[in-house]
Amino acid sequence: MLDKLRAQAARHPHWTLALITVLALLPFLAKPFNVDDPLFVWAAKQIHAHPADPYGFNVEWGFKEFPMSRVTENPPLACYYLALAAGVFGWNEIGLHLAFLLPAIAAVIGAYRLAKRFCKSPEWAALITLFTPVFLVSASTVMCDVIMLAFWVWAVAFWLEGMESKRFRPLAISGVLVSLALVSKYFGVCLIPLLAAHGLAHQRRLGRWALALLIPIAAICVYQLWTNSLYGAGLLSAAGRYASSATQFYQVSKLNSSAVALAFTGGCAATAVFFAPLLWRRTAALIGSVAIAAVILVFVAGGVFTKYTEIETPVWVKVQFVFWALGGLSILALAAAELWRRRDAGSWLLALWVWGTFIFTAVINWTVNGRSILPLVPAIAILIARRLEQFPVRVQAKAICLAAGAALSLIVVGADCNFAHAVREVAANVASTYQRPSQTLWFQGHWGFQYYMQEHGASPIDFKNSDLKLGDIVAVPSDNTNLRPFDPATVDLLGTVTVDRDGALDTMDSLTGAGFYSSLWGPLPFAFGHVAPEYASVYQLKQPTVATPANPQ
Repeated sequence: MLDKLRAQAARHPHWTLALITVLALLPFLAKPFNVDDPLFVWAAKQIHAHPADPYGFNVEWGFKEFPMSRVTENPPLACYYLALAAGVFGWNEIGLHLAFLLPAIAAVIGAYRLAKRFCKSPEWAALITLFTPVFLVSASTVMCDVIMLAFWVWAVAFWLEGMESKRFRPLAISGVLVSLALVSKYFGVCLIPLLAAHGLAHQRRLGRWALALLIPIAAICVYQLWTNSLYGAGLLSAAGRYASSATQFYQVSKLNSSAVALAFTGGCAATAVFFAPLLWRRTAALIGSVAIAAVILVFVAGGVFTKYTEIETPVWVKVQFVFWALGGLSILALAAAELWRRRDAGSWLLALWVWGTFIFTAVINWTVNGRSILPLVPAIAILIARRLEQFPVRVQAKAICLAAGAALSLIVVGADCNFAHAVREVAANVASTYQRPSQTLWFQGHWGFQYYMQEHGASPIDFKNSDLKLGDIVAVPSDNTNLRPFDPATVDLLGTVTVDRDGALDTMDSLTGAGFYSSLWGPLPFAFGHVAPEYASVYQLKQPTVATPANPQ
C-alpha cells in the first residue's frame, strides 16, 4: 500500500504537494484576524466600494486617525485578491483563509519547479519550504507575504528557463511575475537586482535578457505615478521614507539588529537547523566552530538583551537566542559554502537570494520580523536538498529531520492561532460586559483587538479628536501596540477581562521574548516559556482629555 502511494505521488507531484499543503493549513482556517490582517481586510472592503482607490479612507492606527495611504506599508494587490475572495466566500475568516490556500499551494509547487533546476530531489526542497515555522504562520494570515513569495519563486523559475533556453518569452513572463511580486509586497523589487546579477553571472554581458527587467521597472513607474495622483506621494518611496524615520524613532542598533536577525533566521527556518547535522560532516571542525560562535553570541546577547527589560526569564531566553542564532549562522554559511564549491550562476543566485534577504531584514528594514525572513526559505530549502546529494544520506535520516521541523512548525502556527483566538475572545468579552447604551465604549490598541472591538461597535480613541466624556469606558489590551497608560488620577479601574492560553510557546509576548511580527517585542520569532493570559483592563474616565504623544507616523 505504501509503495503504491509513493508511486502515485511520484507520478503526480504537483497534486501531491497541493494536498499536503492543504492538509497542513486546514486546521487553521478559522484563525481570527490578527496583527496587520485588519489593514488588508479594511482595504479590501474599500476596494469593493471604490475599486480604483484602495487606500482612500482614514484609519485610527497610532494614537490618532491617519489616511490609510500613510498607515499601510504594503502595495494593494493582496487587498484586491481579498476583495475578489470576499465576493465568493464572504468576509468571514474561514472563507478568506480558504482563498489564501491558493497562494500557499502556488508557492510550494513553485519551489518544487524551481528546485528541479538545482537538484535531483526537488520534492524535499518543496516539503522543507512548506514545513518551516515562518511559512506556515505566514500562510495562516491574510497578509501579502505568501502571495509575494509565490510570484517570487515562479518569477525565478521562468527566468532560469529563459536564460537556459535563450528564449525571450519565459524571460518576459518572469518580468511580469516580478511586477506582480512588487505590487504584492515592496520587497519584491529586490528581484530586479537579483535577476540582473544572475544574468550577468550567466552570460558575462548585457543582452536581450536585460529587456525583460524593464517590465517591472515600468511597473514601478506606473505604480508611483498612480499612487502619487491618488495620495500625493508615490507609496513605494513613501514606504522607504517611513522605514528610515521609524529606524531613527526606535533607535535601532544595526549591530543588535543583525544579531536578532540571526536568531530570527534560525528560528523562522528551524527545519533547516534540524538538517544541520546531515549537512556539516567534519565533526571536529564543526564542534570547534559552534563553540567559538556560541561564546561570541553569548557576549553579543548581553548587549542585545539590555533593550528587553520585560523578559521574565532572561537566562532561558538567552539560551534559546544563542541556539537559533547558531542556526542562523549555519544557514548563511550553507549559502556561502555552496557558492565556494560551485561558483556558477545558479550558486550566485541562491547565495545572493539568501544573503540579500538577511541584509535587508537586519540592516534596511526598521524592525526584524518573520515576514521579512520568509523570502529566503525556498532558497535555503533548495540548498539543503542540493547539499544532501553530496553525501550518502539515508532517507530515514532525512525524514526524521523533516518530521522534527514539521512538528515544531505546526506547534508554532498553533500557538500563533491560539494568540489570535485569545485576542478575539477578550474583545468579545469586553464588549458583552461593558457596552452600555448610556456610555461610549472606547479602546486603545490595534491589530486583531481593534478589528473585533469595532465589529462589536466600540470606537478607537483618537487622542486628538475623540469626544471623550466623563463616565466613558475605555478598554486597554495587554501587550498591544500604540498603548498609552492613563494617569491613575483620571480613571477608575472597573475590572480586567482575562482569557487564559494553553501551551508552552508563544509568538508575540514581551514577557517571553517572542516577537514574530516585530522584534520590538522580543529577540526571538517564537519562545518557549510560560504563556501569559491575554487580558484587557477596563477603565472609566474621570477626566475627558489626554495629551497626544509623539509617533513615528
